[in-house]
Amino acid sequence: MVATLDFLVKRFETFDHAYFDGALPPVPIKLGRAVRSLGSCTYKKRRKLFGKTEYYDFCIHVSTRYDLPEEELEDVLLHEMIHYEILVNQRQDTSAHGRLFRARMKQFNEQYGRHISVSHRHALPPVAAPKDAKPQVVALVRMKDGRTGVKRLPADQRRISAYRRGLLRSGEVASVDFYLSDDPYFLRFPKSSALNIFFPADPDLLTHFTSATPLGFS
Repeated sequence: MVATLDFLVKRFETFDHAYFDGALPPVPIKLGRAVRSLGSCTYKKRRKLFGKTEYYDFCIHVSTRYDLPEEELEDVLLHEMIHYEILVNQRQDTSAHGRLFRARMKQFNEQYGRHISVSHRHALPPVAAPKDAKPQVVALVRMKDGRTGVKRLPADQRRISAYRRGLLRSGEVASVDFYLSDDPYFLRFPKSSALNIFFPADPDLLTHFTSATPLGFS
């Protein structure tokens, strides 16, 4: 089946009570047409007193590009609900799918017979670039905590420079480098100049930058 908002909202409520003891606050759920991601849980973060980081403004996204078995679509939603549970409780996992995530995933799979996996990528076909696709401006963001993120931006020097300055002011970003790439992999990420970063659970992320052209924005 193709995901619908009504299906996802009802399943969220059902799973919240069945698997999370009804403890998850309501969260916006949005449909999209992502190519390389069946689902994602996005958020913002800000620095609080004494150097603590607060996560906020959560949203669960599910792609409508694919027709999946109902149970697999449910597992996609549960995958993102586990991320949401960790973040909304202001917990820091050891990695994108670290110790906290894997413990919860293992519990649900064993206790409830689910088939949640760390990555949805196995279910997705290779990405084909649209015939009229143009090279994309992509930021490679390295965080001081060791994480590596990515961001697709409009081809506008003023916005690109403002994005770089905004990230570096946060104190959490080690470096921001920009590239021009025609790799369709990056089309999975929304294009905007908003001060956010995407952290894909993809061990091959850096390989997608090998054929990209470095840009010298500052």
